[in-house]
Amino acid sequence: MRKLLAALMIVATALPLWAGARLTVLMDVLDIRELSGILQDEGLEFGRTLNRDWLDDEGGAVWSGQVQRIYDAERITESIRAGLEPALDGELLEDVIAFYGSELGGKIVQLENSARRAMSDPAVEEQARAQYASQDQDDPRLILIGQMIKAGDLVNRNVTSALNSNYQFLRALVDGDVYVMSEDEILSDVLAERDAITADTTNWLGAFLSLAYSPLTLEELTLYAEFTSSPAGKALNSGFFAGFDPLYEDISYALGRAMALNMVAEEL
Repeated sequence: MRKLLAALMIVATALPLWAGARLTVLMDVLDIRELSGILQDEGLEFGRTLNRDWLDDEGGAVWSGQVQRIYDAERITESIRAGLEPALDGELLEDVIAFYGSELGGKIVQLENSARRAMSDPAVEEQARAQYASQDQDDPRLILIGQMIKAGDLVNRNVTSALNSNYQFLRALVDGDVYVMSEDEILSDVLAERDAITADTTNWLGAFLSLAYSPLTLEELTLYAEFTSSPAGKALNSGFFAGFDPLYEDISYALGRAMALNMVAEEL
């Protein structure tokens, strides 16, 4: 009996360790650390934009340090992992690892990361947007990309995330005594931007995905579209948003509080 209990304890311990190890494999094949670095760089650039537009470029080292701490790459990585872990287990997890561990899956990860870095250049983004807008919407590649966007509900999910982040930023400014606004006024201000954000998000997604997948053959793009529509692909997408949504809400609130501190300090 004692040996049986010991064996059961070993199995009970080994199962979560095995699951954790497989999740680490997933993080590796998705190259999440590279993605986190890209998102950190985007955040630092956004911080410079806020410094210019809100602080007249006078935030200095204090503001830069605050932004650097808020957009911590390790924190981004852990938030993504926390979102993926409950969304993917068993066969779903193995299916995602199998796809992204393949030659095509690895190629797609590299293409997406490269395109994301490239579009951090405003000139590249503008060109990609213009090219996407001018393309024939009956093009088979654009049809597949549209199917992928629909399968992941990418427009609605990204718009919702943006609105929630904007709400948190504005709420932080109110909490920091920069503005005096009621809850209804905050919501009204945020929701007033919904249509503009939806239009911008739709165009950005099309431009980004068209740029990223341009090196893929039509056959490769078809295979990827099929994966994104599969249970594993949809679970992966849900896991990403489960990680990103609370992360960017926290980031936006932290940025708003940091901004409030700087703006109040300027007035003293």
